[in-house]
Amino acid sequence: MSRATRFLPLVLLAAILGVLVWRLGNPADPAIRSKLEGKRVPAFALPAAVPGKPSLESASLATGQPRLLNIFASWCVPCIAEAPVLDQLERRGVAIDAIAVRDRPDDVAQFLSRHGDPYRRIGSDADSRVQLALGSSGVPETFVIDGRGIIRYQHVGPIEQGQIPLILAELEKAE
Repeated sequence: MSRATRFLPLVLLAAILGVLVWRLGNPADPAIRSKLEGKRVPAFALPAAVPGKPSLESASLATGQPRLLNIFASWCVPCIAEAPVLDQLERRGVAIDAIAVRDRPDDVAQFLSRHGDPYRRIGSDADSRVQLALGSSGVPETFVIDGRGIIRYQHVGPIEQGQIPLILAELEKAE
């Protein structure tokens, strides 16, 4: 057996390992997208997340006006960074509803007190059933819902200052 033939399995193994390491380091799209874009929001009815704020049900998302549906949690650090951006969107007249996942009413109230409250309604999704039904894989995530209750766009991760034009454009397309 020649010397080159003996090292061929090692060279092939090194090449395969190199490709695997490269692919793990550079995934195609790390975000898990909802399969519901273009479909109606699944039926749900959530209790109010905090006293004094209306509860949230799927029917309230189909009122003729496009809106954002924000999935957040008081324990979510990126949600804190996103809060001022949501306040800016709300000041521009954007209707924003929310789902608080795996959270307690006192913690949600403290979060809103510290970081602002741009939400019209907040539903409490204590076991993440509605979050999962929407195809959301984490917090924060935001959905653009058209006036008929159809999901038109999903934004994975916090909305950043530079993404406000994108969100406004998606809301405009949803009209």
